[in-house]
Amino acid sequence: MRIGHGYDVHRLVEGRKLILGGVEIPYQMGLDGHSDADVVVHAIMDALLGAAAAGDIGKLFPDTDPQYKGISSLLLLEYVGKHLLGRGWTVGNIDATIVAQQPKLAPHIPQMVQNIAQTLNIPEDRVNIKATTEEGMGFTGTGDGIAAHAVCMLEQSK
Repeated sequence: MRIGHGYDVHRLVEGRKLILGGVEIPYQMGLDGHSDADVVVHAIMDALLGAAAAGDIGKLFPDTDPQYKGISSLLLLEYVGKHLLGRGWTVGNIDATIVAQQPKLAPHIPQMVQNIAQTLNIPEDRVNIKATTEEGMGFTGTGDGIAAHAVCMLEQSK
């Protein structure tokens, strides 16, 4: 069994869609990044890769590579899941926290869980996502960006 931790943050900007957990969230700003900048999926991928001692998303999907420009992070997560299986690992569970002052995310969390579980081909009860604010403090509290933390457990395939 192995444990992994991931963290990601992106700045909120105008003119971009806000994608979290593969869900397009209605909001006046979106996250800036080379891909769709889905911080929760990025944090999950880094947790999974870290648990397997397989690097990080910057190593697998460099932001200098044009093939990843605007790509759905769920497609990258699918690749990570297959990469882990190929190395003999299965996902035991994932727990992620999104840190954002706005917008309210609770109504979108069930779809995020479903998207991530389907992408990794695991039961939904192995994926937990929650959201919190920072009470107006820090860059997430002032609405400058959104962050996400994730932890996971991997188990050796039988």
